[in-house]
Amino acid sequence: MSTYPELHRVRVAARPDEPVVIEIDGHDVAQGVEAYRIAQVEGGEPELTLYVQPGWKGVQFEGLAEVMAEPANLRHVVVDFIDAMDWRKLDEAVLARNDLDGQPGELTRGVLAQLREWVTGA
Repeated sequence: MSTYPELHRVRVAARPDEPVVIEIDGHDVAQGVEAYRIAQVEGGEPELTLYVQPGWKGVQFEGLAEVMAEPANLRHVVVDFIDAMDWRKLDEAVLARNDLDGQPGELTRGVLAQLREWVTGA
């Protein structure tokens, strides 16, 4: 058994003013893809990340794989979260924390910990 993941034949062709072509093992998947990213580190195989439209079921895969899912554009989620933040409530919650230790960066650590707790419902 190989220690490397199974590689797939990928074709990406993008030109201005023309529809993008994205094929995996000869199957056209472009209609369900909102964005894509190709990355490669020296000595490694290229990796293609497809950011697919929510609910799209156009790609089939059978086998073992590391799975990651992310929206095509995560920035709006973060911006919306920050815009919805009431700075007074955040300030109050952070200053009321019992894990502030007087060390450098305590307020930043407190803000990050508080936001993490709010996001996770803790």
